[in-house]
Amino acid sequence: MAIELSDNNKQAEPLTLRSYTTEDEGEYSLRPQLLSEFIGQEKAKSNLAIYIEAARRRGEPLDHVLLHGPPGLGKTTLAQLIANEMGVNIRKTSGPAIEKPRDLAALLTNLNENDVLFIDEIHRMSRAVEEILYPAMEDNEIDIIIGQGPSANSIRLELKRFTLVGATTRSGQLSAPLRDRFGVMLKLELYTHRELQHIIERSASILNIEIDSGGSLELAKRSRGTPRIANRLLRRVRDFAEVTADGRITQAVADDALTRLEIDAIGLDNIDRRLLLSIINNYGGGPVGLETLAATVNEESVTIEDVYEPYLMQQGFLTRTPRGRCVTKLAYEHLGLEQFAGTEPSAQISMEDL
Repeated sequence: MAIELSDNNKQAEPLTLRSYTTEDEGEYSLRPQLLSEFIGQEKAKSNLAIYIEAARRRGEPLDHVLLHGPPGLGKTTLAQLIANEMGVNIRKTSGPAIEKPRDLAALLTNLNENDVLFIDEIHRMSRAVEEILYPAMEDNEIDIIIGQGPSANSIRLELKRFTLVGATTRSGQLSAPLRDRFGVMLKLELYTHRELQHIIERSASILNIEIDSGGSLELAKRSRGTPRIANRLLRRVRDFAEVTADGRITQAVADDALTRLEIDAIGLDNIDRRLLLSIINNYGGGPVGLETLAATVNEESVTIEDVYEPYLMQQGFLTRTPRGRCVTKLAYEHLGLEQFAGTEPSAQISMEDL
């Protein structure tokens, strides 16, 4: 696909880029700077280290990388680490921010040799913009049309070699032609309690928070397998520790603070319980369709599908069937409910009872 440049868009404002230097300073300070400092995702990390070392030995850019998985697992961090390990610059943007083909052309033509272009939520790019990436990823070229009508001319511009790192929470929404052009595809999984404990202790040392192993493990167990949530809870528990305790986070302090935040022993929050209870109380344990469930709990269906369901399914509390979502026996047990031989609960329970 060629990009059309007319007199009206030649002077278009350049696309605003997000750079790691403009991120929140406190948040960025918690991000590791080297791949060896990155905790967890051992399979993906070990393979990525080999790909990076091989590319460095050949003096070539790393092949294009697609990172996919639930939000908060470190996709943006890994993109930054790729650039750091390769010793190149990184330019950051997101799929929705690239509105027109010329926006993407401006990004691509401003990259230096072997630079990394990171596109977050890449599945949300428009098809017109996406088609510009095809020749850029394969041949390091883009087509530009100058002028309009019979006098229009097509010019092919050569690009410097670069690495595209795409991140998405919904890899199934990527078109097959785009997905097939990524040479490296890494799926990020939810973290174990021990991995999250190490992350929390590392973050606590950076933020000068005093925490013992009991406190860090308690936080890890309630962080839903997600480092972003773990770091957020660490900051909130720090507030409780400073005001209601001696400033040191112990298991008891963490448990008290998280209980006040309505986060239970395995990390379920108020919305998680509302989802499960809505299916139990209103639909006899399921099945119920996603849109119906979203309307019942007053949440966006995309939010339920991407944020809440993955963890509930990992815990064995929720299943997806062709007819809809169903609550499992484990969910009844966790909520303190009994289940009949069928799917009907023996008693109704409200959020006020929890």
